[in-house]
Amino acid sequence: MSEVVKLERHDNIAVVTVNSPPVNALSAAVRGGIFECIKSAIDDAQVQGIVLTCAGRTFIAGADITEFGKPPKPPGLAEVLSLMESSPKPIVAAIHGTALGGGLEVALACHYRVATKDAKLGLPEVKLGLLPGAGGTQRLPRAVGPELAVKMIVGGDPIGADAALKAGLIEEIVEGPASGGEAFARKVVAEKRPLRKLRDDDSKLAAAKADRSIFTNAVAALTKKSRGLEAPFAAADAVGAAIDLPFDEGLKKEREGFLKLMNGDQSKAQRYAFFAEREAAKISGVPDGTKGRNVARVAILGAGTMGGGIAMSFANAGIPVTLIETGEEQLKRGMGIMQKNYEATAARGGIPADAPAKRMALINGVVGIENVGDADLVIEAVFETMAVKKEVFGKLDQYAKPGAVLASNTSYLNIDEIAKSTKRPQDVLGMHFFSPANVMKLCEIVRADKTAPDALVTAVSIARKIAKVPAVVGVCDGFVGNRMLAQRGKQSEKLLFEGALPQQVDAVVTKFGMPMGPFAMGDLAGLDIGWRSRKDRGIKSEIADALCEAGRFGQKTGKGYYKYEQGSRAALPDPEVEKLIDETLARLGRKKRVVSDDEILERMMYPMINEGAKILAEGIAARPSDIDVVWLYGYGWPIYRGGPMFWADTVGLKHIADRLAFYAKETNDPSLEPAPLLKKLADEGKTFASLAAPSKAA
Repeated sequence: MSEVVKLERHDNIAVVTVNSPPVNALSAAVRGGIFECIKSAIDDAQVQGIVLTCAGRTFIAGADITEFGKPPKPPGLAEVLSLMESSPKPIVAAIHGTALGGGLEVALACHYRVATKDAKLGLPEVKLGLLPGAGGTQRLPRAVGPELAVKMIVGGDPIGADAALKAGLIEEIVEGPASGGEAFARKVVAEKRPLRKLRDDDSKLAAAKADRSIFTNAVAALTKKSRGLEAPFAAADAVGAAIDLPFDEGLKKEREGFLKLMNGDQSKAQRYAFFAEREAAKISGVPDGTKGRNVARVAILGAGTMGGGIAMSFANAGIPVTLIETGEEQLKRGMGIMQKNYEATAARGGIPADAPAKRMALINGVVGIENVGDADLVIEAVFETMAVKKEVFGKLDQYAKPGAVLASNTSYLNIDEIAKSTKRPQDVLGMHFFSPANVMKLCEIVRADKTAPDALVTAVSIARKIAKVPAVVGVCDGFVGNRMLAQRGKQSEKLLFEGALPQQVDAVVTKFGMPMGPFAMGDLAGLDIGWRSRKDRGIKSEIADALCEAGRFGQKTGKGYYKYEQGSRAALPDPEVEKLIDETLARLGRKKRVVSDDEILERMMYPMINEGAKILAEGIAARPSDIDVVWLYGYGWPIYRGGPMFWADTVGLKHIADRLAFYAKETNDPSLEPAPLLKKLADEGKTFASLAAPSKAA
């Protein structure tokens, strides 16, 4: 009947199988196929029960994202679900793999659900800035109760088969989906069980109807982390409608909420981020069919904060690690910190109780670089100076096996220079992890001049294997993220000389949606690091130097740009800092002026975008979306703003170029002049996105 959905009759049971690889997404063809096959089974007098299942590795894993933003093709999902729910014959959804988003909504419209032991069920639409739009917010609360439903919908994380069985989302855990589903359907038919239509069953809503605080408390706990996001609150509202309104009215409210989000800026940004992350894994300039090298074991040089965090990332993915230090003392300290981190996560319930022991067993701590011999990938995470790194890479020639990928975790230094100290520059690249490396998702993969294509493919695929988001970048000072951040740092410092205060600058940046402002970030990292580096290079920064000379190094000394109460990380404005700034400006003969929040925002963000344009023009990043991926996953750029280059397009490049030219003149800073690429796009009325769009002729 359909190429992607087939109907078979096994005497009195009809089995409808979706077969649309790779994830059986709900394309127009799949929706149409399900509709036709279910209708045919309903019309067949010999059929008494129907099973809906999927071929391949998963049940329906969600909507077809390639159809997003395009005119809808019939039949709509709501029409398909309505036909299924009103079927006079029982329909059993037999789930394996994942039933996500529209896939779970299809299952909820069936009268019964069974799943294999390893199945995952969830409604993750909130992660794309949406809410479930085909009855999920109305049927799930009726299936599992509003507390768990709001957790699944507002949190967006799936639950396993055991939890689904306990909550009443599925009726049974089965061995194989098709056979298990069919056996269950035969039981339903033989026992003449009544059809359970979730739309008509309000029994699990009764407690929340009687006491609304059950629901509101659950929502409050979940939306705490949703600063600036619209979708979690809209999703919670829609679930609330299931408690307050009859089913059809709740459905109408859900649809209104879905369409409003779908057409809003936030969801557009979040959907863009989803595609940008996928796009970043595609490496430009690598021959088709290039296969990565096999990585069975990894060696990490340095058991400090970065090395330890990287080791944990590999152990979390089940990949054995040799962690190498220069001395027993440093090694013991590093291993102890990892053990503590794992135990703290287990105590919070973040990982199973037996996970710390299992993961630590994968990390073999040893002293001496000669222990890299059996590693397929070596990651250097030693002190951030060129001399030390060159010495390490020189030694790797002697000890690393032929064909091992040699990676540096440098955040600034020239990988081409580092590669020159080894006889195998084709194996050398950068893998820049972000701190804390076991938590932060970004890995900037730095392609050096002589990096072999298969080494690059290896780094990208291993980054994905350890749940990182890889972004391939070229060699330059600071690569993509830190190079852009340096422009923001320069402006934040200049603003203090013009009359702004640290707390005003930071407030503007956090209101925009960044997790921290530049001055609070400086305090967290330690102001003495920059001070030492400036002294090495003979550079002065009057205000920052004065703070350090007064012993204010940031959080570790209890005072920096802010003051910190004993044991607290809360940054409190300090009148002493204001006094110190005033005195410095008076000494330098600088006049203060009132700096507006609008100016602060423009001078924090536009110079970074300008630098992004230079990065694109130089080919350091292949696509504007790769720059956005770096900022979303490495620097906490708010997902609902899609990344700096995406956001720049929404603001308008003409406006940004004009404002940069204005500030260049006003502040006598030629580095703020619009970059040639930014100027060209602005003059032509184009966007950064237009650079990534393939030409129509191609």
